Amino acid sequence: MKASTFVYPWDVNGDPAAAGRIAELGVQQVTLASAYHSTRALTPRHPRHRIVTAEHAAVLYPTDGRWEGRALRPYPAGDWAPGDAYGEAAAALADAGLEVHTWVVLAHNSRLGAEHPDTSVVNAYGDRYPWAPCIAQPATRAYLVDLAVEAAVRPGAHGTELESLGWYGLQHLHAHDKTGGVGLGDAGMYLMALCFCTSCREGYGEQGLEADELAAAVRNALEPLWQRAPDDGGWAGVEKLLGEAKAAATRAWRDETARTLQETAVRAVRAAAPEAFQVLLHADPVTYHVGANPGVDPAHVLSVANGVVVPCTGGPDLLTPFAEHGREGAVIAANFPVVSGMGGSPATLAADAAQAEARGATELRLYHAGLASDGDLEAVRSALAGL
Repeated sequence: MKASTFVYPWDVNGDPAAAGRIAELGVQQVTLASAYHSTRALTPRHPRHRIVTAEHAAVLYPTDGRWEGRALRPYPAGDWAPGDAYGEAAAALADAGLEVHTWVVLAHNSRLGAEHPDTSVVNAYGDRYPWAPCIAQPATRAYLVDLAVEAAVRPGAHGTELESLGWYGLQHLHAHDKTGGVGLGDAGMYLMALCFCTSCREGYGEQGLEADELAAAVRNALEPLWQRAPDDGGWAGVEKLLGEAKAAATRAWRDETARTLQETAVRAVRAAAPEAFQVLLHADPVTYHVGANPGVDPAHVLSVANGVVVPCTGGPDLLTPFAEHGREGAVIAANFPVVSGMGGSPATLAADAAQAEARGATELRLYHAGLASDGDLEAVRSALAGL
């Protein structure tokens, strides 16, 4: 069962032993960040540093001329990833015998929202989510597609994994996050993710909804949850709170918006990529879910991309809908966290992988070789040796 681990360029650059250490884990591939959001990351084995602070979302390579004169454009990294940090790390990893694929984060960018606030998702209360670009806006869609192409098709890359290619919502872990005081549940999170920017207001109109009336209905639907009423969860909970007709119309607009963006981005990446270049999407099989693994229709996404990377933090259940629609040769990669200090369970990786394979997984993704302790990496090495 092919396994790949996620890696940042700063895990490798400046550490001559890093690429070999990753190869010795028993993975055949690395998924190396080429465009990434802001983060503060541990580097427990690096000879020159222990903490890397990526101050804003950035590309980790030099951009080309396609961005000249455009208001929306990727930001270069600072001293945490200078020059062609991606290219330097990719070369070292390839020299160690590893197949390198790009890891591209798209609709998740706080600096973009801060400098261009009109690009952000706006909730029913008028609050902007600067970390969440609205994927309905034409200029934002064009920016995301071009970023997907440039960041995915780096020299020597065999494929790409596109993260956040869909709607983002309230869930973010933004800065010192203090949004957990009221448990909104699945239905509440959907309502808080509904966007009311100009493009989305027009989109709701196309579905027969008046935007101001819809926003008022969303606020009314959320009120019991602010008062700590139980959230029935799931789509049935959204229908109960908002009403079936309104709920269906919002979902129709959002599903179509995400689906067409995914189609356009994958098509553009393939057009720019060499033959046999693999395109995977980080995905959740429930279309109204939002975030780094945005909701998709399993049958549709597997007709568009070569496969999906599926979060398995809570177990392998999310794999099943993709396996049911899998085409011959489709990649269904089970993504397991293997950093104990971040909730991962490297000690159970062998058993988890077996369960994932029984549910239809064809490959493994391991998050994250650079962040894990020596003990966690030894557990990964042992597990992969037995697979």
